Amino acid sequence: MNLQTQIPLKPQQYNQIDYNSKVLLLGSCFSENIGNKFAYHKFQSIINPFGILFHPIAIEHLITRAINKDYYSEDDVCFHNEQWFCLDAHSKLNKASKDELLSVLNSQIDETLDNLVNASHVIITLGTSWVYRHIESDKVVANCHKLPQKQFLKELGSVDTITESLQAIITLIKSVNPKVNLLFTVSPVRHIKDGFIENTQSKAHLITAIHNVVEPRQQLYYFPSYEIMMDELRDYRFYSSDMLHPNDVAINYIWEKFKTVWLSVDALQTLDKIAAIQTKKEHRPFNSNSESHQKFLSKLHLEEADICAKFPHISF
Repeated sequence: MNLQTQIPLKPQQYNQIDYNSKVLLLGSCFSENIGNKFAYHKFQSIINPFGILFHPIAIEHLITRAINKDYYSEDDVCFHNEQWFCLDAHSKLNKASKDELLSVLNSQIDETLDNLVNASHVIITLGTSWVYRHIESDKVVANCHKLPQKQFLKELGSVDTITESLQAIITLIKSVNPKVNLLFTVSPVRHIKDGFIENTQSKAHLITAIHNVVEPRQQLYYFPSYEIMMDELRDYRFYSSDMLHPNDVAINYIWEKFKTVWLSVDALQTLDKIAAIQTKKEHRPFNSNSESHQKFLSKLHLEEADICAKFPHISF
């Protein structure tokens, strides 16, 4: 008896990710979930230099500024609740000092550009079609930073608007890195604060817009994170306590699916060795001075050295 619908997935034939690949992940908190898997397994990866970005227009703004080296000035930052912040960035970049914030923002501009130029793969996870427009500046923001709601207008991005934004993202990235592989996905996190019907409409706009631009022959791909969560993990036991975010079981499940499609055979073999090393490093001995533990450590160091010799960018 089959108690689960399975989304058919095949290994990607070309341009798979291996340990020589450089991966940049941008977008929603689900980008961070998958990005943490890349980091744990020691891939060359960077996650959200400007923090979590929920919608495509925020990602487009970041990429545009980075490629144009459009550095931030004091006119671009604000002060509220005893912190300096930027409406283009997540609150994790907030600082107590204006100069410190500007320094961080502009260093992230440089880092983002460097990663866009050198990335073999850019993975973009979109979370919502809903955006907030700052009334005073008439600009769509990445984050409202808990400013009074009356300062913003809430808008639903149309399919055409999102498609245009994605096309701009593709054109911008390929202008500095023509050979890059762009992989789009939709976050399975439900934005219920927008409303149940509104969340469904939002996800539908994202999915439709992505499929308007995806073209494997141009190295533009789609991975069905959202569909896996909705169809294969159709049960609240796969959600966190808020019943909105995928829990660790779901994240691990989607990661396993991603691995089968996008990681090369050699990468999978290396990943298994690194995962084993990471597990051993978490081991806590009863007696750290025992002979058996010292042998365990010696063997572990040899395993680490073997990986590092093959991939010098890896450190444990």
